[in-house]
Amino acid sequence: MTLRNAQPGKEYIIQSIHTGDRELEDFLFCLGCFPGEPITLVSRRWSSSTVAIKDGRYSIDRHLAEAIRV
Repeated sequence: MTLRNAQPGKEYIIQSIHTGDRELEDFLFCLGCFPGEPITLVSRRWSSSTVAIKDGRYSIDRHLAEAIRV
């Protein structure tokens, strides 16, 4: 299941991330967003989602939410 289909307010474990952009994946890794780490979907709108990773909250677009498998 992708993060786009996840239930808001629930914590998930990241299984994989496939963006097709190595630089973006490296940036996500620096934020703590990598396989095996917990991620919480805080809220979801049509074009973006808010996620909690470690101690931070981030807004990600729809395409990135579809690239993160939980």
